[in-house]
Amino acid sequence: MKPLLPPVVVNGVTIDPGRIAAEAQNHPAPKGKPGHAWRAAARALAVRELLLQEARSRGIAAEPAELAPGQWETEDEAAIRALLDLAIRPAPADEAALAAHYAAHPEQFRAPSLYEAAHILFAAAPEDASARAEARARAEVVLAELRAEPRRFAELAARYSACSSKTAGGMLGQLTSGDTVPEFDAVLATMEEGALALAETRYGLHVIRLDARARGEVLPFESVLSQLRQAHDKAAWLRASRDYLDGLVAGAEISGISFDQQGRA
Repeated sequence: MKPLLPPVVVNGVTIDPGRIAAEAQNHPAPKGKPGHAWRAAARALAVRELLLQEARSRGIAAEPAELAPGQWETEDEAAIRALLDLAIRPAPADEAALAAHYAAHPEQFRAPSLYEAAHILFAAAPEDASARAEARARAEVVLAELRAEPRRFAELAARYSACSSKTAGGMLGQLTSGDTVPEFDAVLATMEEGALALAETRYGLHVIRLDARARGEVLPFESVLSQLRQAHDKAAWLRASRDYLDGLVAGAEISGISFDQQGRA
């Protein structure tokens, strides 16, 4: 027989267990931790109740906003939004600190690199282990052949590649960072011009030849300042909101669920 879960009570208001069970569907549980979803749901609803209680105590009334065509906030969502707009005051961006971050991490602010590359694709579905193993074996054989005779790339692409680029000798044209899937991009970024390499992606195994690369230049501070401000503002808002919620939790009477630092994260 399952033990009964304790009632979750926030300043005298009991959270409906049915609502917790429904909310738990939005909180996937790690394997072997069946209570994780319930606890995460209970915390989320307890925080929501705290915010609504605070909004009512401040006399906040907000008009629901249209989130998308025909999709509106509920009155509770509007009240919580208005409360957070009123209560949360994130620290403003300090341009000198942003400039220092830019100077310390120039690699984060490069323009996309340009590549000219060719490939031979041995297709295999990610979930088909046997097909993946076969594709890898075939790709390794072709890679060895190309290292011995690089000029045969177009011939072998036409013979073996499962990509439509086979009709152009495997040529992919000019690529920028992000044009291909991340797994392919990551291998391109490590290759020297003229090199051959093997890459495994969601599509299968690729024999890649990098013909040319133009590394992106570090962008001027002025051109990334807006991006830096946005990143700062988002992080500052998250910090301020956590501090605000910590204060609400600390001042509340909550039973049935704990709010440790790890739990709410």
